[in-house]
Amino acid sequence: MARPREIHVCSECGAQSLQWLGQCPECHAWNTLVPQIAPDRRSPKRAAGDGRQAMPLVEVPESAHKPYGSGILALDRVLGKGLVPGSGLLIGGEPGIGKSTLLLQVAGLVALQGRTVLYATGEESLPQVRGRAERLGMLDPNLLAVATTRVEDVLESIVQNKPALAVVDSVQTMTSLDAEGLPGNVGQVRAVATRLLEECRRLGCTLVLVGHVTKDGTLAGPRLLEHMVDTVISLEGDRRQLFRLLRVFKNRYGPNEELLVFRMEETGMQVIEDPSTFFLEARDPSLSGTAVVMAVDGQRPLAVEVQALVARTYLAIPRRTALGFDVNRLHLLLAVLEKRLKLNFGQVDIYAKVGGGLRIQEPGLDLAIVSAVLSSFYDVPLPEKMVVWGEVDLNGQIRPVSAHHLRHGQAKRLGFNPIVHPDAENGGTNTLTDFQVQLFHR
Repeated sequence: MARPREIHVCSECGAQSLQWLGQCPECHAWNTLVPQIAPDRRSPKRAAGDGRQAMPLVEVPESAHKPYGSGILALDRVLGKGLVPGSGLLIGGEPGIGKSTLLLQVAGLVALQGRTVLYATGEESLPQVRGRAERLGMLDPNLLAVATTRVEDVLESIVQNKPALAVVDSVQTMTSLDAEGLPGNVGQVRAVATRLLEECRRLGCTLVLVGHVTKDGTLAGPRLLEHMVDTVISLEGDRRQLFRLLRVFKNRYGPNEELLVFRMEETGMQVIEDPSTFFLEARDPSLSGTAVVMAVDGQRPLAVEVQALVARTYLAIPRRTALGFDVNRLHLLLAVLEKRLKLNFGQVDIYAKVGGGLRIQEPGLDLAIVSAVLSSFYDVPLPEKMVVWGEVDLNGQIRPVSAHHLRHGQAKRLGFNPIVHPDAENGGTNTLTDFQVQLFHR
């Protein structure tokens, strides 16, 4: 027998090299190339008429890939038209965030439509899955389950039952005989995903893969996995909070950067149809140091509270803390306020956060942070129904941000007044000095 050929695969990006290198030539990460046995490239003979030969596109039937509903109308809208037969979805999120609950809920709703659904788990036992399905009220004869860590067992169940939807939880726990190494490494993840996607596309079965995430929140495993699937979804949120955010980062069948807000309840995930003011619950506008920003996440405007506390410090170096946004943005905005408004923050600690446990990255948050800091600094509450948005540059200018008309229309619909924003029509020439006079008449 010929000696197996050895290659080196990057554990970060999945790039291959014939020899070991200290730095990956693709992602430039250090000490990430690990040796693996190269897979056998010889392709088995295929029977004629198995659907893998080239054919004119006009002769490809459309009915076989007609989308069907997931049972959650809001989720169908976010995905485009629903679940597409033969497509692959990848959903990631932190442990305990609710991925298995949401997918078991979707699997049960699809099974209630009379479609066969297969739920394959490598992390739980069948009694555990049954207990959660019973709690969610999703027990149905059409909902099949298998507990295994061998992808061959999952493929056998898919071929035998030909389900409309197959959920694999999770891809990092599955192993394939075509790859070497422990579950979760680059070779195993690639081999498992490839075999599952190939078989599901051949049978017209919708495949949902659950993926783990790294400590910085990105999907674990090779980036090739994201390119192989049709849709990439992330489920985010704080496990101590009741809400969850579902974001769509990639979608071949619908819009990208969509957002869906769920509330975690005993009976599963419940969609919040209008989350515009959901994050303003129990807000007391009579207190200083709070401001409301009309933020845009994806294509959805959200009214979110920004809080700030300016307190006298007893430390040699004042403390600066930010929750829900980058602390470097807080440092930058405080430097601009000190320079342009002649304020002295050298004797105070400043704490700022985004209410509701959200994390916002967009530039329109700048003006809300400035408003909250100034309100706490002067100890003067802002108007009860005031909403702001705008980007603050280093020169003290307030610049317009994207989706201005979307923000303004939502703010008027919710009854906010006054609505403070940069002059989008004239290029945003407002200054922080004018803004401070407008707020506090100083």
